[in-house]
Amino acid sequence: MMNATSTPCAAIVGVAESDLGIVTGKTACDLAVQASLRALDDAGLSLSDVDGLFTANLSRFSVTLLAEHLAIQPAVLDCTMTGGSSFEMHVGHAVSAIRAGLCEVALIAYGSVQRSRKMRNMQGFSESGTSAAQYENCYAPLFPLSFYAMVAQRYMHETGATSQDLAQVAVAARQWAALNPKAFKRDPLSIADVLASPLVSSPLRGLDCCLITDGGGAVVVTSLSRARDLRCKPVLVLGHGEATTHDAMSQAPNLRHHGSADSSRRAYKMAGVVPADIDVVQLYDAFTINVLVGLENLGFCEFGAARDFIAGGRIAPGGDFPLNTQGGGLSYCHPGMFGVFLLIEAVRQLRGECGPRQVADAKLALCHGTGGIFSSHSTVILGVQ
Repeated sequence: MMNATSTPCAAIVGVAESDLGIVTGKTACDLAVQASLRALDDAGLSLSDVDGLFTANLSRFSVTLLAEHLAIQPAVLDCTMTGGSSFEMHVGHAVSAIRAGLCEVALIAYGSVQRSRKMRNMQGFSESGTSAAQYENCYAPLFPLSFYAMVAQRYMHETGATSQDLAQVAVAARQWAALNPKAFKRDPLSIADVLASPLVSSPLRGLDCCLITDGGGAVVVTSLSRARDLRCKPVLVLGHGEATTHDAMSQAPNLRHHGSADSSRRAYKMAGVVPADIDVVQLYDAFTINVLVGLENLGFCEFGAARDFIAGGRIAPGGDFPLNTQGGGLSYCHPGMFGVFLLIEAVRQLRGECGPRQVADAKLALCHGTGGIFSSHSTVILGVQ
């Protein structure tokens, strides 16, 4: 039962992806525009209704450029960039702006052509980070892969988890993706397949790592009074929270205990719920290790217990803990940053629009975005009445 500490004032009323996969002949901004128009159409709104604009991008196009391409002049602009957690933060910021009366219809949009432009090398982000990062670069880490591999090594050392445990995450994601016609990878995947994929940064193998695709997504947030008159069932923003613990990996206070524990605690408190109340979870899975440590930090199981928590197909279709029901970044899409797609799937699940992958009677969803190398975290809790 919900006992929220603050009364919801806003809801998500429109969501959409742009073209996904391999998209040629378009820029990242083009895909953000395409997703925006589709999301507004989903909501039954138009560009003239938008008075708040939020974006974050790897390709350096700014919120002002997106506004220009959309031909709008919003009253509120936000280009908070914390990596994959940015979009969950944008939801919280949009709700705050709506509550304060600064805007009424907020558009959150993203686009990337990382695959078609062959932009996977993100080394520059490490080089331009904190002064501490310069002392890491001399070891030529694969950014961010090598750092996530360090977390996996430590996790496996301390908990006894194995590569087979990590592989279960990838296999479950592929099983969900097989039910999603928009997913980039839908062919069958076994634990043996994951373990046979090339070792990239020990202990992570190729199939422990997210996809590289093109694509964009958009989310429309508006006031509850406006939402009640629109096309789709409003999905209430019940709680949100943010946290950061470090930028450079060498400054991480702990490789297993992350800021997600703090961001989710704030979101749970605001929403008046506990982890056991959540019906469906969308958790950023840039790598398989993200899911294991994420489930623990978000309070769904004890620290060190995630390997047992996910055993037996519990997070796969037919299991009792639906997670990343669109296929996640591991099998659905991953155009540089994945946070906006967590929100899109959560909204569709709560509206009952997911067809064969629909979670029965889903009323509460948790989305958790991670940025950098477990550096930034943002949790959003959504619900329907």
